[in-house]
Amino acid sequence: MTANPQESTPETLVALLERVAGEDASALRELYDVASPKLFGLALRILSKPEWAEEVLQDSFVNIWRFAGDYRRGLSAPMTWMSAIVRNRAFDQLRRVNATETEWNDMLDELVASGDPTPEELSSMSAEARQLARCMETLEPVQRQAVALAYLRDQSHSEIAEVLTVPLGTVKSWIRRGLQKLKTCLGGV
Repeated sequence: MTANPQESTPETLVALLERVAGEDASALRELYDVASPKLFGLALRILSKPEWAEEVLQDSFVNIWRFAGDYRRGLSAPMTWMSAIVRNRAFDQLRRVNATETEWNDMLDELVASGDPTPEELSSMSAEARQLARCMETLEPVQRQAVALAYLRDQSHSEIAEVLTVPLGTVKSWIRRGLQKLKTCLGGV
Protein backbone atom coordinates (compact mmCIF):
# COMPACT_ATOMS: atom_id res chain seq x y z
CA MET A 1 0.00 0.00 0.00
CA THR A 2 1.43 3.33 -1.02
CA ALA A 3 0.26 6.30 0.99
CA ASN A 4 -0.59 9.59 -0.59
CA PRO A 5 1.64 12.21 1.12
CA GLN A 6 -1.44 14.40 1.58
CA GLU A 7 -3.43 11.58 3.21
CA SER A 8 -3.01 11.20 6.96
CA THR A 9 -5.97 9.07 7.96
CA PRO A 10 -5.51 6.78 10.95
CA GLU A 11 -5.73 3.76 8.66
CA THR A 12 -2.93 5.09 6.47
CA LEU A 13 -0.76 5.88 9.48
CA VAL A 14 -1.37 2.43 10.99
CA ALA A 15 -0.42 0.76 7.69
CA LEU A 16 2.75 2.86 7.48
CA LEU A 17 3.68 2.08 11.10
CA GLU A 18 3.23 -1.63 10.41
CA ARG A 19 5.56 -1.35 7.41
CA VAL A 20 8.06 0.66 9.48
CA ALA A 21 7.93 -2.07 12.14
CA GLY A 22 8.99 -4.44 9.35
CA GLU A 23 12.02 -2.16 8.77
CA ASP A 24 10.69 -0.74 5.49
CA ALA A 25 12.73 2.45 5.01
CA SER A 26 10.44 3.74 2.24
CA ALA A 27 7.51 3.49 4.66
CA LEU A 28 9.42 5.64 7.15
CA ARG A 29 9.94 8.23 4.41
CA GLU A 30 6.22 8.18 3.58
CA LEU A 31 5.32 8.39 7.27
CA TYR A 32 7.66 11.35 7.66
CA ASP A 33 6.09 13.11 4.67
CA VAL A 34 2.59 12.58 6.05
CA ALA A 35 3.12 13.21 9.77
CA SER A 36 6.09 15.57 10.11
CA PRO A 37 4.24 18.88 9.58
CA LYS A 38 1.94 18.25 12.55
CA LEU A 39 4.70 16.77 14.69
CA PHE A 40 7.08 19.63 13.92
CA GLY A 41 4.36 22.10 14.91
CA LEU A 42 3.94 20.33 18.24
CA ALA A 43 7.69 20.39 18.93
CA LEU A 44 7.90 24.05 17.95
CA ARG A 45 5.04 25.00 20.30
CA ILE A 46 6.85 23.34 23.20
CA LEU A 47 10.39 24.52 22.42
CA SER A 48 9.87 27.91 20.68
CA LYS A 49 13.10 27.48 18.70
CA PRO A 50 12.94 26.00 15.18
CA GLU A 51 16.42 24.47 15.39
CA TRP A 52 15.50 22.61 18.58
CA ALA A 53 12.18 21.50 17.09
CA GLU A 54 13.99 20.13 14.02
CA GLU A 55 16.42 18.20 16.22
CA VAL A 56 13.57 16.80 18.32
CA LEU A 57 11.64 15.81 15.19
CA GLN A 58 14.67 13.93 13.86
CA ASP A 59 15.23 12.15 17.19
CA SER A 60 11.53 11.32 17.35
CA PHE A 61 11.55 9.66 13.95
CA VAL A 62 14.57 7.60 15.00
CA ASN A 63 12.50 6.45 17.98
CA ILE A 64 9.47 5.81 15.77
CA TRP A 65 11.70 3.64 13.56
CA ARG A 66 13.05 1.74 16.57
CA PHE A 67 9.75 1.28 18.41
CA ALA A 68 7.15 1.05 15.62
CA GLY A 69 6.66 -2.60 16.53
CA ASP A 70 5.51 -1.51 19.99
CA TYR A 71 2.59 0.53 18.60
CA ARG A 72 -0.78 -0.96 19.57
CA ARG A 73 -3.76 0.28 17.59
CA GLY A 74 -6.20 -0.53 20.40
CA LEU A 75 -4.39 1.72 22.88
CA SER A 76 -4.15 4.97 20.91
CA ALA A 77 -4.48 6.56 17.52
CA PRO A 78 -1.23 6.51 15.52
CA MET A 79 -0.87 10.31 15.53
CA THR A 80 -1.44 10.34 19.30
CA TRP A 81 1.29 7.72 19.76
CA MET A 82 3.76 9.64 17.59
CA SER A 83 2.81 12.94 19.26
CA ALA A 84 3.61 11.44 22.66
CA ILE A 85 7.08 10.50 21.39
CA VAL A 86 7.65 14.05 20.08
CA ARG A 87 6.28 15.61 23.25
CA ASN A 88 8.54 13.47 25.45
CA ARG A 89 11.60 14.23 23.31
CA ALA A 90 10.78 17.96 23.42
CA PHE A 91 10.52 17.92 27.21
CA ASP A 92 13.79 15.96 27.37
CA GLN A 93 15.37 18.74 25.30
CA LEU A 94 14.04 21.38 27.69
CA ARG A 95 15.39 19.47 30.68
CA ARG A 96 18.82 19.19 29.04
CA VAL A 97 18.91 22.91 28.35
CA ASN A 98 17.57 23.79 31.79
CA ALA A 99 20.09 21.55 33.50
CA THR A 100 23.09 23.20 31.85
CA GLU A 101 21.99 26.81 31.73
CA THR A 102 19.11 29.10 32.49
CA GLU A 103 17.39 29.71 29.18
CA TRP A 104 16.49 33.34 28.65
CA ASN A 105 14.10 34.28 25.89
CA ASP A 106 14.59 37.35 23.69
CA MET A 107 12.22 39.51 25.71
CA LEU A 108 14.10 38.74 28.91
CA ASP A 109 17.41 39.54 27.20
CA GLU A 110 16.07 42.97 26.34
CA LEU A 111 14.80 43.65 29.84
CA VAL A 112 17.60 42.11 31.86
CA ALA A 113 21.17 42.77 30.81
CA SER A 114 23.42 39.73 30.87
CA GLY A 115 27.16 40.03 30.90
CA ASP A 116 28.77 43.42 30.48
CA PRO A 117 26.51 45.85 28.60
CA THR A 118 28.04 48.30 26.16
CA PRO A 119 28.18 52.00 27.13
CA GLU A 120 25.40 52.70 24.61
CA GLU A 121 23.19 50.06 26.19
CA LEU A 122 23.91 51.44 29.66
CA SER A 123 22.96 54.96 28.69
CA SER A 124 19.70 53.90 27.09
CA MET A 125 18.68 51.55 29.88
CA SER A 126 16.69 53.14 32.67
CA ALA A 127 17.95 53.06 36.23
CA GLU A 128 15.05 50.78 37.15
CA ALA A 129 15.92 48.28 34.44
CA ARG A 130 19.56 48.23 35.56
CA GLN A 131 18.50 47.65 39.14
CA LEU A 132 16.09 44.89 38.06
CA ALA A 133 18.89 43.25 36.07
CA ARG A 134 21.17 43.30 39.10
CA CYS A 135 18.41 41.91 41.32
CA MET A 136 17.51 39.16 38.84
CA GLU A 137 21.14 38.04 38.90
CA THR A 138 20.91 37.54 42.69
CA LEU A 139 18.18 34.92 42.27
CA GLU A 140 19.00 31.24 42.09
CA PRO A 141 18.83 30.02 38.47
CA VAL A 142 15.66 27.99 39.06
CA GLN A 143 13.94 30.97 40.71
CA ARG A 144 15.06 33.30 37.91
CA GLN A 145 13.74 30.88 35.30
CA ALA A 146 10.40 30.34 37.05
CA VAL A 147 9.85 34.10 37.49
CA ALA A 148 10.80 34.74 33.86
CA LEU A 149 8.42 32.06 32.56
CA ALA A 150 5.60 33.36 34.76
CA TYR A 151 5.96 37.07 34.05
CA LEU A 152 7.61 37.30 30.65
CA ARG A 153 6.06 34.31 28.89
CA ASP A 154 2.83 34.63 30.88
CA GLN A 155 2.76 30.93 31.72
CA SER A 156 0.63 29.57 34.55
CA HIS A 157 2.22 27.82 37.49
CA SER A 158 0.95 24.45 36.23
CA GLU A 159 2.39 25.10 32.75
CA ILE A 160 5.76 25.98 34.31
CA ALA A 161 5.64 22.83 36.46
CA GLU A 162 5.00 20.75 33.33
CA VAL A 163 7.81 22.41 31.35
CA LEU A 164 10.34 22.11 34.17
CA THR A 165 9.03 18.69 35.21
CA VAL A 166 8.80 19.58 38.89
CA PRO A 167 5.83 19.51 41.29
CA LEU A 168 3.42 22.44 41.21
CA GLY A 169 4.20 23.33 44.83
CA THR A 170 7.90 23.60 44.00
CA VAL A 171 7.19 26.08 41.19
CA LYS A 172 4.97 28.16 43.46
CA SER A 173 7.70 28.22 46.13
CA TRP A 174 10.39 29.22 43.62
CA ILE A 175 8.26 32.07 42.29
CA ARG A 176 7.17 33.26 45.75
CA ARG A 177 10.74 33.23 47.10
CA GLY A 178 12.08 34.80 43.92
CA LEU A 179 9.56 37.64 44.09
CA GLN A 180 10.35 38.17 47.78
CA LYS A 181 14.07 38.45 46.97
CA LEU A 182 13.33 40.84 44.10
CA LYS A 183 11.13 42.99 46.32
CA THR A 184 13.82 43.19 48.99
CA CYS A 185 16.54 43.86 46.44
CA LEU A 186 14.50 46.57 44.73
CA GLY A 187 13.96 48.31 48.07
CA GLY A 188 10.39 47.24 48.74
CA VAL A 189 9.07 46.96 52.25
